Amino acid sequence: MFFISAGLPVVLTALAVEAVAGYPSWLFARLGHPVTWIGAGIAWLEKGLNDPARTPSVRRRHGVVALLVLIAIVGSAAWSLDRLLHEWLGTWWFLASGVLASSLMAQRSLHDHVSRVTTGLDQGLDDARQAVSHIVGRDPLSLDEAGVARAAIESLAENFSDGIVAPVFYTALGGMTGGVLYKTINTADSMIGHRTPRHEAYGWAAARLDDWVNLPASRLSAAFLILAAALLPGCSAVAALKAVCRDARHHRSPNAGWPEAAMAGALSLRLAGPRIYGGVIVEDHWMGDGTPHAGARDIRRALRIYRMACGLQAGLLVLLLAAVLA
Repeated sequence: MFFISAGLPVVLTALAVEAVAGYPSWLFARLGHPVTWIGAGIAWLEKGLNDPARTPSVRRRHGVVALLVLIAIVGSAAWSLDRLLHEWLGTWWFLASGVLASSLMAQRSLHDHVSRVTTGLDQGLDDARQAVSHIVGRDPLSLDEAGVARAAIESLAENFSDGIVAPVFYTALGGMTGGVLYKTINTADSMIGHRTPRHEAYGWAAARLDDWVNLPASRLSAAFLILAAALLPGCSAVAALKAVCRDARHHRSPNAGWPEAAMAGALSLRLAGPRIYGGVIVEDHWMGDGTPHAGARDIRRALRIYRMACGLQAGLLVLLLAAVLA
């Protein structure tokens, strides 16, 4: 109960700061970002431990060691900083901790990136492809207008889970340290958790651990999206729930299918399906049973659901804090 009561004011402060200010570009230009710092550590460890001349079993063990070392170093640094804030600021430590933890959330930046895709679609397909290339890994030149719109909506749904709900969940449980540990695991997965000759063995531990830590957030994110659909005209919570129950488990990712299916059902769209990465077609199950012909209007509708879901999450956190303090 102590960790929860300590983490809730931190995460609420973080969400408020991130919603208002995001992560300022001038700060990024001068100091970088916690994710870039963590990424530098991951790259440094890989340079020394991921030797392609080694057997896959050895590289897998080295990947486990690298992940444990990374978690230990980053977690210890975050915990020590949090303890210092306690000593320096006393009762009001959570404000400083929340400001620092705001860098772990992405609700504003995600909204801005997806909104740029709608602007791009309004201006032309080339602009839309350029905008969506910043938030998805698939080949943008292979996408028509509907493909661009679906890609943006899929990215919005998936990143709502691992870019917002997951760091909020772990920050609420463990304060800034919990949020930093989650971001460390998620960043490791994004950098080395790929099924490629270079990373399949070395990144095995990062990919598996990321799957596990994102499991509760993916389910929570689907619930928030379904509830948001129930509160917005023109959206279907019933179809969202049906899509989650029917389709989520068939997605090639054990977690991404939950928010993507919820968003697809809510908007009466079909999302996911076959996609092209690096010139290779990746087969995947469709999420939802609506139309695949999405457009800028559907992205705007998805953003409305997203904003409502973010509001529902914040409201739940306030209620939990009130219950803990009562």
